[in-house]
Formats: sequence, C-alpha cells, structure tokens
Amino acid sequence: MRALVTGCAGFIGSHLTEHLLGDGHDVVGVDCFNANYARADKLRNLERARAWDSFTFVPVDLAQGDLGDLVEGCDVVYHLAAEPGVRTSWGSGFDRYVRNNVTATQLLLEAVRAHPGARVVYGSSSSVYGQAATLPTREDVVPAPVSPYGVTKLAAEHLVGSYAASFGLDVLSLRFFSVFGPRQRPDMAFTAFCRAALAERPLAVLGDGGQTRDFTYVGDVVEALRQAATAPVPSGSVLNVGGGAPTTLGGAIDVLGDLVGRPLAVARGEQPPGDVRHTAADVGRARELLGYRPTTDLRAGLQQQWAWALSSADRP
Repeated sequence: MRALVTGCAGFIGSHLTEHLLGDGHDVVGVDCFNANYARADKLRNLERARAWDSFTFVPVDLAQGDLGDLVEGCDVVYHLAAEPGVRTSWGSGFDRYVRNNVTATQLLLEAVRAHPGARVVYGSSSSVYGQAATLPTREDVVPAPVSPYGVTKLAAEHLVGSYAASFGLDVLSLRFFSVFGPRQRPDMAFTAFCRAALAERPLAVLGDGGQTRDFTYVGDVVEALRQAATAPVPSGSVLNVGGGAPTTLGGAIDVLGDLVGRPLAVARGEQPPGDVRHTAADVGRARELLGYRPTTDLRAGLQQQWAWALSSADRP
C-alpha cells in the first residue's frame, strides 16, 4: 500500500507513519511545521520514520500550491494535519484555524477528486459534540461545538461528506477522544502534568478536576486508523474512536501520582471558555465496522507517557 499522511510530524501522525512503515507500506509524509509547538520537537518525532527508505518526507503547506502530485498513486490518504487546540482558537487566531482546518481540507479533497482512487480517512475530534446531550455519545447525536476549533473540525467533516455525496470519493471521518501517550503535544494536559511533576511544581489544573474525559491511548487510535484504510465501510461514515472508560481529570492525576511515586500538588485555575464538562464515546459503530477495540487502559498508557517524559527530560 502507498499512503499519504498529512501532519506526519505531529503526535498522532508520527506514530501512524512508523506503524505503516513497519507493516511494509510506502509512506509519503507531509508537514508544514506550523508554529503550535517547537519545530525541534516535531523533527524528533520523525527520527525513526526517516531511517526507512520507504518513507518520503515533503515539507509543504496544504493550504498552498498544487497537491495533485502528493495524492497521485496513493491507496489511502490519512488527513491528520490541523491547527489544534480549543483555547487558542478564540480571537485573532481564528483565521489560522479556518485556513489550516477548512481551506487545507478542501484543497486536499480537490486533489483527490482530480486523482481518484484513494480512500480518505479524516482525523476529526470529539470537540464537534460540544456539551453532548447524551453520554456515552453516539455519532447520530447532533453536533453542537462550543469552540471555534470544534466549529472548524465539524466544517471539515462536512466538506469530507460533501465530496463523498457529490463526487463519489471514498471517505470516512474518525472522531478522536482525548488522545494521550508519548509525543503528546506540549500544550496538552498530560504532557504539561508530566513536565510539572519532573520539575516538582504544582500541576496547573483548569477547573475543579471533576470534568471527565474518554482518554484514548495513541496506539489504539493508530490501530483504528490502520483498520480504516481497508475496512468495508460505507463512504461518508463518521465513527467515534474513544478509550471506553471515561475518567475524571482528578482521577487521572491520582493515577499519574502513583506512577511518579508521590502525591502531586495541584494549582487550580478557572475553566476556560470552550472546554466541555464531560466526554464519553459510544464506539459501537467503530467496533462493528472496523473491528475496533481499545486495548490500552489509562494506567498502562500513562505509564508509557511518563516513561517518555523521563527519557525526554534531558534532551534539548
């Protein structure tokens, strides 16, 4: 198989790229190194992939230029590139989210339309649900995002579905729930918590810690992505990818404290706009159509993330 992975230097994209290469596939990886976190961190994410002869890296901005050469000859396009983060999507930064999450997706879909044959797997987000009316949340719940980030991810989902309905593209969208594990972005909670624990500083917790998240280990997300490449799924499908065991943030901090070997002090702040109170994924559809079954629980996944934080602590 020949795969295109957009956002290949990011958290999920780098893990997926390595697994595809390990499976014997040819991978074209695309990343523009947008400034949401340090370029050096993203380059480290690619160290293992770049050792493979079957990996081709293309530094390109999807929102610019002709993407036809990238998608031509590909069997699957994994579209993971995005402008991430709920809290930074408000205010003057919103234009970056429109550009990198909506415009870039539309241009990529146009390229696939001009060079048909590839299945497109779009990496969406549980943020499209907002304050979900029912928990666990099924895909047929009407999305109601409460952040500009969620709005742009939902808009891109609708674009993906529109190209399927109007031009017959083979597409599906996966809604990821609170992904964690090694290489998690620096602005995400568990990476920030691990770094605070290493420095023996209080963990900055926004809110009362009673908010729940359906934490999903990155290895399980990668497995869902790999399954999505070839599973007989109706085009235009939207599937939840969650961990299956929602946990309070306070409970997750207790687990991390056990792994660190001491209770972790917490400094509380106000919960910011756009953060939802609870998330929980109904993964029945992904189980039925992909055979998806998460296998790494919160403790095992945090153990891997803490080990990664320890190993990364001395790196520049």
